[in-house]
Amino acid sequence: MRDNLRHRGPDDSGSWWSADGCVGLAQRRLAIIDLTPAGRQPMADHSGGYHVTFNGEIYNYQELRQELAQRGHAFRSSSDTEVLLASYREWGVECLTRLNGMFAFGIFDQQQRRLFLARDRAGEKPLFYRHSPGQFAFASELKALMADPGLERRINPEALHAYLQYGYVPGSLCILKAVRKLPPGHFLLYDVQRDDIRTWRYWQLPDFEAEPAADDEQMLHEFEQLLEQSVRRQLVADVPVGVLLSGGIDSSLVTAMAARVSTQPVRTFNISFPNHGGYDESRYARLVARHFGTEHTELAAEASTVDLLPQLAAQFDEPLGDSSIVPTFLVSRLVRQHCTVALGGDGGDELFAGYLQHAWILRVQRQQRWIPHELRQLLGGAVDRLLPQGLRGRNYLRALLADSRTSVARFNTYFDAAWRKKLLGQKLVLGSQESDPEVYKSQIAARFNTPLRQATAVDFLTYLCDDILVKVDRASMLASLEIRAPFLDCQLIEFAFGRLPDRLRATATERKILPRRLAKRLLPAQLDLQRKQGFSLPLSAWLRGNWGDCFREILRDADPAIFSPTAIRSLFNGQDWGLRNAERLFALTIFELWRRHYRATL
Repeated sequence: MRDNLRHRGPDDSGSWWSADGCVGLAQRRLAIIDLTPAGRQPMADHSGGYHVTFNGEIYNYQELRQELAQRGHAFRSSSDTEVLLASYREWGVECLTRLNGMFAFGIFDQQQRRLFLARDRAGEKPLFYRHSPGQFAFASELKALMADPGLERRINPEALHAYLQYGYVPGSLCILKAVRKLPPGHFLLYDVQRDDIRTWRYWQLPDFEAEPAADDEQMLHEFEQLLEQSVRRQLVADVPVGVLLSGGIDSSLVTAMAARVSTQPVRTFNISFPNHGGYDESRYARLVARHFGTEHTELAAEASTVDLLPQLAAQFDEPLGDSSIVPTFLVSRLVRQHCTVALGGDGGDELFAGYLQHAWILRVQRQQRWIPHELRQLLGGAVDRLLPQGLRGRNYLRALLADSRTSVARFNTYFDAAWRKKLLGQKLVLGSQESDPEVYKSQIAARFNTPLRQATAVDFLTYLCDDILVKVDRASMLASLEIRAPFLDCQLIEFAFGRLPDRLRATATERKILPRRLAKRLLPAQLDLQRKQGFSLPLSAWLRGNWGDCFREILRDADPAIFSPTAIRSLFNGQDWGLRNAERLFALTIFELWRRHYRATL
């Protein structure tokens, strides 16, 4: 199990067993804080009563260490792991409310004979677990659990439907029936004697505090201060640190803050797509790099990278349909030649309403008033039946004809229920409406009181943690690189959702209002702050060449018990006729490569 995760920690390894042989912990180490043997894991406290295996970083560990020292705790290392262990000794499970960082960890408490697992608020670090009678196992990646030959590799139909709907497996679901994921902001206790598990939520997105309202300038100042503090904390490491600079607002603001607080020249990295127009934003990254005087490195990606797909499908333990896994791995591999840690801009769109649909849903809210509910239902059914999959604007039209909670569940979907039925057939039809992926997102949206808060909260709680952060973690860890996200500092998250009014996040015509105002002050005047490309491949263009040949060959041999050959041919034909099925075909190809590699079955 441990050495299946060698890529996550090439620097060292360790394991520990309890005296009775009932409990074992193991770790692969990527040394970042305290590079000496004193930082090795699994780590025990001085009494030997507590042992921890920990993945991630506690960014406020120095403040916690000082407080714990005043309470009588002695430290033998300068690592954040030892501070985490002392925090649990001092505060028990309540230590989670004091941690600012990205983490997944397991602490075995010998006195209480229990295992304490926890995951960070945003879900930056993963945690899979499996419980069967008399046995409990957990790991950072599913491939570690699959080292057990007793684990049945049976596909979970509910997870498969969710994957086909959104391109990722959300929440606590796992693509394998026998495994679960611990959701972000949760902890789990496993009682060794009773052989039972219990999970709790220790954190959730805050409700908006309407009063007292600060003025716009105060809000802008607070945002700038919080981002600066976050970047300052996340630059702390005993190894070289860089910045992933796409040239967009978020990564450019992180670069600006790094240049402001760093005592050394900032190193920035970018990946380009030569000859692919709007997909290539390298000129913007170069502009920002020159403005702040960074040491800038650029890598060109080519269509030949199709050869990476089997390797990436194996690395992403659950299939992930996001084609930007390819450039994310390429830039991670590039950065790792120079640095062990890199800061990125992930989270800014979810916190500050940066996606196109965030402004669009506010325009839709006005338009829906003129369409009677019964007519919207009738037209929605007609759209599902009559408009072909891949037609530009089909998902937006489906969203327009739904209520606001259902609308946010219909953005960026791959296959709706009607198409999943064509693709999968009757044998994989879900047993209840509650299992439908759209219902899952609609239920999340129901907690929030405005369409914009519904949309951004759903993106934060699903797309960010189950797509973006999975992509970043697995791709970077395959290159043995740690990527940090300053926008996901817990104080920034609570500021954006708890204190920032909708009017400073997005309107019907503007997105990411507060970050754009800060960008106008800090970033070069020539930088286009209105564009929104995203970190994506020129996939449709590449499908006209060797990528298309590769996809056809792989899907031609897909298991017909899972995917209908007729439906797959229809998707290829639609792509040839100009429909937008490239990402759907990518998602199916990745699934098939994943299934073959891990020999998963129905």
